Amino acid sequence: MGKGVRSGTVKPCARRLRGIPSIRPRRSLGQNFLVDPSHLDVIVSAADLGRADAVLEVGAGTGTLTEALAKRAAHVIAVELDDRLVEVLREKFARSSNVDIVHANILDLGLTELVQFDTLSYRKCKVVANLPYYITSPVILKLLEEVRLFERIVVMVQKEVAERMVAAPGSKRYGAFSVVIQYHTVPEIVGIVPPGAFRPVPNVDSAIVRLLVREWPAVEVASEGVFFAVVRAGFRMRRKTLFRALVMAGGAGLGLPGADENAVREAFGKAGLNSKRRAETFSLDEFARLADELLAVTSIHPETSR
Repeated sequence: MGKGVRSGTVKPCARRLRGIPSIRPRRSLGQNFLVDPSHLDVIVSAADLGRADAVLEVGAGTGTLTEALAKRAAHVIAVELDDRLVEVLREKFARSSNVDIVHANILDLGLTELVQFDTLSYRKCKVVANLPYYITSPVILKLLEEVRLFERIVVMVQKEVAERMVAAPGSKRYGAFSVVIQYHTVPEIVGIVPPGAFRPVPNVDSAIVRLLVREWPAVEVASEGVFFAVVRAGFRMRRKTLFRALVMAGGAGLGLPGADENAVREAFGKAGLNSKRRAETFSLDEFARLADELLAVTSIHPETSR
């Protein structure tokens, strides 16, 4: 196990927290505790846990979800940043041999080291997370950087973020985040959680999203770096055409020294794509074709001026 992990003993607690002083949620950590247990079944069902599964839980909070996960999985690694909650969790799961509490910021952890024991010992490794709104995207992107460690990821996020994750080309919510999510996973919103299910009560609805990790990325590309550089450049200037956005990004922005206006125009032509379209209308397949052609063109003509 990784540094900071503390093991317990025996089986999971079946009781709820009692006799523990009230903990005031910290606004600086974006804490909203799930207090309506009716939504736990949706989260756990979406994770599809079995006795051979290991679970990485991000943001364990008071341990209500941790307890539900521990009843169904072989091993739960529960990561929590708040030192007050870590104390509560370690007391609650002191007799639980299949629960490890990790006091850390998930963004500072090496995921491979953290779950290495599980990926070697168990059949599958899954992620379940109730994410504070302010770190949702960074945490999900970190998980996707090492996505091959996981079979599926179940996250509870702000509804608007969930809609971005599943958005289709041409829709208002579709953007670079949508492309990254859909490149690595098959996302689906499996439940909506109203504000009243949390304490303190947030101002927006939340959603439970299941991300099934693809065995292979959604599209085949010659270079993931170039593919995502094209996607980012396009959505950085949403009101411009993708052609114009790529020209303005230039070789430095795309990581391709030869990507001047002529090269971008040639790539659009070879990919059979309309240069007057905006990035939000491009599918993953079209982004892939364009990125591959741009890489090919700049490899043949590496000079920035022609």
